Amino acid sequence: MTTSRISGFYNLTVEERRAKLADAAGQSPEGLSPFISGGLSVEAADHMIENVVGMYALPLGIGLNFMVNGRDVLIPFVVEEPSIVAGASFMAKLARAGGGFTATATEPHMIGQIQLINASNIHEARMKLYEHKAELLAAANAIDPVLNRLGGGARDLEIRMIENSPIGPFIVIHLIYDVRDAMGANAVNTACEKLAPQIESITGGKVHLRILSNLADRRIARARCTIPVNQLTVGFESFSGETVRDGIIAAWAFAAADPYRAATHNKGIMNGVDAVVVATGNDWRAIEAGAHAYAARSGRYTSLSNWGKDADGNLVGTLEMPMAVGIVGGATKVHPAAQAAVKLMGVKTASELAEIIVSVGLAQNMAALRALATEGIQRGHMSLHARQVALAAGATGDLIERIAAQMVAEKAIRVSRAEEILKEYADSQKNS
Repeated sequence: MTTSRISGFYNLTVEERRAKLADAAGQSPEGLSPFISGGLSVEAADHMIENVVGMYALPLGIGLNFMVNGRDVLIPFVVEEPSIVAGASFMAKLARAGGGFTATATEPHMIGQIQLINASNIHEARMKLYEHKAELLAAANAIDPVLNRLGGGARDLEIRMIENSPIGPFIVIHLIYDVRDAMGANAVNTACEKLAPQIESITGGKVHLRILSNLADRRIARARCTIPVNQLTVGFESFSGETVRDGIIAAWAFAAADPYRAATHNKGIMNGVDAVVVATGNDWRAIEAGAHAYAARSGRYTSLSNWGKDADGNLVGTLEMPMAVGIVGGATKVHPAAQAAVKLMGVKTASELAEIIVSVGLAQNMAALRALATEGIQRGHMSLHARQVALAAGATGDLIERIAAQMVAEKAIRVSRAEEILKEYADSQKNS
């Protein structure tokens, strides 16, 4: 049985962590082998993108302590920034005391957009399209019989009127398409292409763009967690739980009211979201675009999350955002490490993956808000960043941790200071 609680994981060697992870996930160590080297050969990469000359590696860490919908999940993060994995894991630990994360996802409905221009009368064209809606949906459903057999396919057709644009009025047809366990771009784009001639024949207009929308507001993932107020003081014993709770809520209110703060607030959410999206071979750029567009759907950019308290005074957080991720097709099926990541989490559907990712986003958001509301974001973050600074200065082996610890103690986390300390160690070795 999988457990996401691995005591002392941080203090183990990399090899020991792999062994512990395999044991906690109920897998063989060989099953995690794609994580060791990245799992992708140059030959495979050459078939994925153009002009390949080599590979580029990023760290892969494991988010611990996560319980999502009552199930323990070990979550792979691919990210270069320190404190993200540690912060999310610690918040997941606090959330366990309140039952972990409860998450849901809507049906995997994506939107394909078909732009119709040069119609002599856009209002007449709109009515004709609705009159032929059934046959257009039938035509869309005939395109991919495999997807239909799996329960997917065209679900609806919506007609939008763009009355004012730089080229004048035109029509946008939205094809609502259930893509099941795929991200869906290829399926939706293909369907839009196939419908174009029929739409032109019905309306007398010209179909111009035919493309998926990354504002996937029909494919929403939601997560909620409740943190008992007494858990909020763990690690921050000089603060009361109520003080930390109210500080988190006040920090969220800043993001809710101010787009300058909301941009940074939502970036913190995406720190966690993107890390899991990348680990599973999904399109993090599409997720980013959808998230930020969704945050501005009211006409004003605001926070994706909400924080408040319940009747018992406990902290309650919620997060809602588009989550167009898949577990079939694309890089998810080509990249061995992405396949290993999906297997490690034990997900069987794209919706389940979306629920896990949105839970990570909520945990990451709480980690940032909790730090901001208490000791400030820099203390914990810079302590972890100090190791990178030591590495950048040329430290190796045991000196990395020793130099990082000294910079943290001095509150002087700079490459120049790391170089000075490194030179001091070198000089002391010469003189000993």
